[in-house]
Amino acid sequence: MGQQEKVSTSLVGAVSEGISASLAPVDAQLERRYPGDPGTRQPVHTVYVPGEQFAADTLRDWGDQALAALDEHAPDAASFAAVLGLADELAEPVYARVRAKLEREPVEDLRVDFEDGYGGRTDADEDAHAARAARLISAAYANGTAAPYMGIRMKCMEAAVRDRGIRTLDVFLSGLMDAGGLPDGLVLTLPKVTYAEQVTAMARLLEEFEKARGLTAGRIGFEIQIETSQAILAADGTAAVARMIDAAEGRATGLHYGTFDYSACLGVSAAYQASDHPAADHAKAVMQVAAAGTGVRVSDGSTNVLPVGPTAKVHDAWRLHYGLTRRALARAYYQGWDMHPGHIPTRYAAVFAFYREGFAQAAARLAAYANRTGGDIADEPATAKALAGYLLRGLDCGALDTAEVTRLTGLTLAGLQVYAGPRRGDLTPGGK
Repeated sequence: MGQQEKVSTSLVGAVSEGISASLAPVDAQLERRYPGDPGTRQPVHTVYVPGEQFAADTLRDWGDQALAALDEHAPDAASFAAVLGLADELAEPVYARVRAKLEREPVEDLRVDFEDGYGGRTDADEDAHAARAARLISAAYANGTAAPYMGIRMKCMEAAVRDRGIRTLDVFLSGLMDAGGLPDGLVLTLPKVTYAEQVTAMARLLEEFEKARGLTAGRIGFEIQIETSQAILAADGTAAVARMIDAAEGRATGLHYGTFDYSACLGVSAAYQASDHPAADHAKAVMQVAAAGTGVRVSDGSTNVLPVGPTAKVHDAWRLHYGLTRRALARAYYQGWDMHPGHIPTRYAAVFAFYREGFAQAAARLAAYANRTGGDIADEPATAKALAGYLLRGLDCGALDTAEVTRLTGLTLAGLQVYAGPRRGDLTPGGK
């Protein structure tokens, strides 16, 4: 046994206590501003349906149309893989999972649209459509046919449409309450936000609704849609989107990039308005950094190239959509918009391929980290957290199965959550 080292110090305890006291306000700010990811499921997409078109069978209709598109334009795994360039080993599992997903859960997140996708309607029409949306969504959650997440996109807080947007939100939320209460999967979207004060106004509006209906304070959250240049860069040169998250007072759940409004705002010509334009990359990068650690998720936008018409044209649109979705996933934008039923086969194909092709390596790395067995990559705690998060997202959407993840990692679902959940580096192995 070696000689015991002599340990000496020079600072009195009061020094450490003083430092801690001086940093107490910063500690509180870190807890408030950066609580970390909520650990809940994030949908892989959001589907927008105009308020006047939303019906009880909308979700099933989207799934049926998507399946019909596969039957017509890619009736088997080999043909679908050839269109998208899938590796041979992925062709069968991806195609089978896509079809199963379209039959079981074709839409993960649906927004009944009362903004750009909603045509010129009278106030009476909009009242009726908002009330109907509430009734149908409540019924869907009651009978088990709802998407995991459902809600509305209201009009924005600009003066011309503000009162109408507030009334539509009130009609919708009141209808949900009258039908039995707010569903757990409720999501609201506030579009065309330009100033943080508009976000604060939305927070006040929801606060007043909670008081009027006796709800727990903070029960209702909302997404902020980024569609203007002012939402990214304020007049003083700062990142306005960061202030918007703070202005939501803990109610912000997501930042959604609006591909076409934002591009048009910057003067990008119509032919070049796309989610992979450099202007889009810049906006989403700012959104991503502003949201990091706050618990607010970032969503990519959409493509307006629809997979309709003859097979060759559908295949071209599918390749474009698949490529854009894969590009977004690689950049950690795990959600996007889909504008047509024909988009969802390639949405799920891209998502499933992304998780399945990286599954074995991610599982092996996490298992090596958990078991302290080493390997050819020296992973750190933060990377273990990312690996666990990757596997959990794959499980959430149906790309992976619990049994196969457990088999390769040696971790239960609870064990994965142990690694994915901690906030800043304190990742104690467990859950095996």
